[in-house]
Amino acid sequence: MEQIDLDELQTLITKRTDAIEQSVAGTGYLARTVIGVGTFLLDHDGHVDLLTAKQQVTFERFLKPLLEAPPRRPGAGG
Repeated sequence: MEQIDLDELQTLITKRTDAIEQSVAGTGYLARTVIGVGTFLLDHDGHVDLLTAKQQVTFERFLKPLLEAPPRRPGAGG
């Protein structure tokens, strides 16, 4: 089973929504859909196996890459 850093996920869906919005731009997905999947994971202790097939796709495509990438720091040459 995949391990998710729940603290990082919480930060992502509450304080880094701009990163989510950038990742879904032009894909037809809504940021609130991605945030909803993140919220579901938080509510279920990060158990990815409880996600539906569509939620799995959303997680793999948007949340997982953002969780694996180090957060960009303001003014850090970006």
